[in-house]
Amino acid sequence: MNYYVQVLKKYAVFSGRSQRKEFFMFFLFNILVGAIFAIIDITLDTKIGAIITLFYSLAVAIPAIAVTVRRLHDTNRNGWWFFIDLIPVVGAIILLIFVIQDSQPGTNKYGPNPKKINL
Repeated sequence: MNYYVQVLKKYAVFSGRSQRKEFFMFFLFNILVGAIFAIIDITLDTKIGAIITLFYSLAVAIPAIAVTVRRLHDTNRNGWWFFIDLIPVVGAIILLIFVIQDSQPGTNKYGPNPKKINL
């Protein structure tokens, strides 16, 4: 939960670096919230869950893009690599490979290594 709040505190911060753990915990929490809304939608047999999911998705869209860009920075890639995701199937696979990779050791042009800061 701490990683999720940390990403929300940096709502639209596209500079700096993010650890893999911060990135994946944020997306895991979003998947869990989506599942909860889906269960609510199925249980109540209304479209309330879908409407709430839409608003929630819009609210976390900018933080999701920002944490992805910071994660790309952590692997020493420009944030513009985010747009490779627009290429169907292949783009998503390439972006996933990029964000799975380990941090670049030491300081890079985007800032200090976040692993060393959090120790």
